[in-house]
Formats: sequence, C-alpha cells, structure tokens
Amino acid sequence: MPPVVPPFLIGLITASVAKKFGKPVLRGLVRTSVGLGMSVKRVVHEAGEGLHDIAAEATAEVLAVQLTQEAEHRTATTATGASAADGTHQAARKGRRAGSAAARAAASAS
Repeated sequence: MPPVVPPFLIGLITASVAKKFGKPVLRGLVRTSVGLGMSVKRVVHEAGEGLHDIAAEATAEVLAVQLTQEAEHRTATTATGASAADGTHQAARKGRRAGSAAARAAASAS
C-alpha cells in the first residue's frame, strides 16, 4: 500500500514551488507583453507616418497639376484675345454690384 500524504501537505509543497517558480515566469510574461505592446505601437506609428507622407505627396501632385492647368488656361485665353471679353464681363459685374449697392442704399434710406 502506498504511503498516505495529507492533502494540506501537498498544498503547502505546491504553493511554495509555485511561488518560487511562478513569480519569475509571470514577471517574464508581463515583461514580454509590455515589450510586444511597445513594438506594436512603434510599428503603427511608423505606418501612420508613411501614410501621411503618401497623402502629402498626392496632394502636392494634385495641386501641381491644377496650377499647371490654370496657367495653360490663362495662356490660352490671353493668346486668343479672350482677355478683352473678360474685361467686359468684369465691367458688367461691377455694374451689377453698383446697382445692388444703390438699391441697398435706397432701401436703408426709406
């Protein structure tokens, strides 16, 4: 017949062994988790910077294309003599603005 060991004795031995070996294991697990979290945070930050760089480059390219198209449009309208027509349109706009200002002045006077 095998020797009978009281359950509380098994608990005492298991608790002391768990305390002796469990604390370093748990500490290593927490340290690894924190290190992994910091690594993930750094990688996500670098990826975000990369996306910001790509967005800035795309914005710069779009603005460059728009400025080039506007410059070409201005050059084309000047070459065809449309600038005189633009002057006529601007004078008409000024007349409308003056008329509306006169109407406002008359309304406020009454």
